[in-house]
Amino acid sequence: MARSRPLESRLSAPVSDSDPIRQSEIDNEQRYVDRVYTRLDELRRTVAEAEKSGYSLARVGTYGALVERDAMVFHAARRRHALEAEYEGLVFGRLDLGPDARRSDEYQSPVEPAVPGGEVRYIGRLGLRDEAHESLLVDWRAPAAAPFYRATPTDRMGVVRRRTLRSSGETVLDVEDDLLDPAAAPDTMPVIGDGALLATLSRATGRGMRDIVATIQREQDEAIRSPALGVTIVRGGPGTGKTAVALHRAAYLLYSDRNRFESGGVLVIGPSEVFVSYVSRVLPSLGEDTVTLRSLGQVVEKVNASRQDRAGIAAVKGSLRMTRVLARAARDAVPGSPDRLRVLYRGQLLELGRRALDEARRAILVPGAKRNAVRPKAAGYLLDALWRQSMGLLPAHRQQPREEFATEIAERSEFIRFMGAWWPVVTPQAVLGWLAEPGRLRRYGDGILSRGEIDRLAAAYAKSGGEWTVADVALLDELDDLLGGPPARKKPRKDPFHVVDGIREVTTYADRMAAARAVERERPEDYRDYAHVVVDEAQDVSPMQWRMIGRRGRHASWTIVGDPAQAAWPDAAEAARAMDAAVGSRRRHEYTLTTNYRNAAEIFELAAAVIRRAEPGIELPTAVRRSGVRPIDRAVAAAELAAATRAATVDVLAEVAGTVGVIASMATRDEVAGWLGGVDSDRLQVVGSLEAKGMEYDGVVVVEPAAIRAEGRSGVRTLYVALSRATQRLVTVGTDDSWRP
Repeated sequence: MARSRPLESRLSAPVSDSDPIRQSEIDNEQRYVDRVYTRLDELRRTVAEAEKSGYSLARVGTYGALVERDAMVFHAARRRHALEAEYEGLVFGRLDLGPDARRSDEYQSPVEPAVPGGEVRYIGRLGLRDEAHESLLVDWRAPAAAPFYRATPTDRMGVVRRRTLRSSGETVLDVEDDLLDPAAAPDTMPVIGDGALLATLSRATGRGMRDIVATIQREQDEAIRSPALGVTIVRGGPGTGKTAVALHRAAYLLYSDRNRFESGGVLVIGPSEVFVSYVSRVLPSLGEDTVTLRSLGQVVEKVNASRQDRAGIAAVKGSLRMTRVLARAARDAVPGSPDRLRVLYRGQLLELGRRALDEARRAILVPGAKRNAVRPKAAGYLLDALWRQSMGLLPAHRQQPREEFATEIAERSEFIRFMGAWWPVVTPQAVLGWLAEPGRLRRYGDGILSRGEIDRLAAAYAKSGGEWTVADVALLDELDDLLGGPPARKKPRKDPFHVVDGIREVTTYADRMAAARAVERERPEDYRDYAHVVVDEAQDVSPMQWRMIGRRGRHASWTIVGDPAQAAWPDAAEAARAMDAAVGSRRRHEYTLTTNYRNAAEIFELAAAVIRRAEPGIELPTAVRRSGVRPIDRAVAAAELAAATRAATVDVLAEVAGTVGVIASMATRDEVAGWLGGVDSDRLQVVGSLEAKGMEYDGVVVVEPAAIRAEGRSGVRTLYVALSRATQRLVTVGTDDSWRP
């Protein structure tokens, strides 16, 4: 190892990229990383051979051999799947612990400690041991890895030096160090760089979400490892790592109690499809691929909505008042349903008119009754009414007992046709479509919605052409709960160990537990019994959406992350009540993230000035790094807006190596995308202002900020979000400078 400079010079002067000490440290770490990947390849071959050997036991005819075969194949296949997953940058951290640190014989690494009497731990995406069963790599979720995230200069947790390894595939590209205990560091210990976190954040993000598993700080790690039960609430401004905390928490819970959370399921809900696609690579990179990831428009099975309503319409659809409107709709007569039932019985005409049918419907649909589920009851009610009528029209000797009468009438084709038209199985989509009829909507909304709200809502549904918006998905779920489903026949559950009648296969406890877990994973399409629910960008979840999410987390623990300053929902108090109803009285653990790691300070200063102009007392995070590059504002004439947007986008693509986002108002998103149609770059993404929620880009072009600010009552908050998406470069292009602070 190259001789290091004295400690004083190491702390005062950064090491250049060409420094031989840095290169020597990279080479040292590369040798260790090579050893880890070599061991990984050995384990892959071993489990593949074990799996193959397990199948070969099928030729042995004893029951004991078959049990051994199944167990061997099951465990080998599961291990092979874990080892063959893509772990980009498998080794990303190293801890050099002092002699006073809490020792861990289980995780001691087989390398010479840099601190006399100390210990070295390498941190990675999964745990690995060498041939002697000593730890080569500590899983990032294990307790032994906690100091990598939680140690600080004031609470070192025994850490002398914390090192982050930056890799591409199996190649170590660079190392960055944090020296937490200078007094304990020997003179021979090199310290590379100016701190891992700021160095990592200064680099480009690439296509997917920035993977900060190696740069999680103490306040984030405390939230990630908070108690599994109850509700964990994480608040923080732009760039504080809320989304990273949410996703890492999901992975941590699966690691810490896999039986519970994998069998019950973990549901992660984000604000948009763009966001879901953006973070979809993160959980697999953390070693987890069993999490269900949904946008708010995808929560309901077989519905995939991405279109957003205008702010005023969305506010009506998201209000809890819609529960009463939809309840009226769910009890109303089906459009075009018959208004008279006529049956000829033993020479007498039995008839039920509109009034009798309406009274029957109201009597059947008492509060709590689900329309589709009580369809047999509706038929029975009408048969009762007809039988009573027959008793008054026929002489005693021609009358029949109720059961015989009902059996005869119920089997008649005219009665069957009538029931199919008068009380059909109704879908939520059909009932929500009734709201496009102004007359019906006025009845449903009378005394609940204003006349203007009714007119605007009816017009919106009339123009929708049957295409649902994100806000409609919660209404469809509400209607599904109100309508229920028709009574379903229960299918007998197949015994996986059944051989022939009266004989079961010989099994072990492990066999039975594995079979039980497999049955649990065979979930219905509309699964609602998740063990844990994660809600990201929670400040934008409407009250009706909280009801939808709550139905899927009745028995779950929760993680809720958001930022009140970014809220697009106009009635925060109503949303808070709806959230409380969704999560119930579970114990709450609350955390606040205060440091903005994403934005350069120059960029966040502009975003902060915009929101403080509207809300002077708002609490905002602190940006911790400066880039030396201030945001650029390009004021142009209306005729030049398209060309200026294109030019700004091309310039930003040339200035940054990572992703570039162009953010426009929701109304102009598609038009702006058309302006950039000839810009050929897979690093470019055009999004609407609401779709920018939770996103992160290296460079951002915000088109017509004043138009974004004018998008409804929460437009200033939406603009604040748009201005805080960039890590390195921010350019605004517009014809109206009234938005500027």
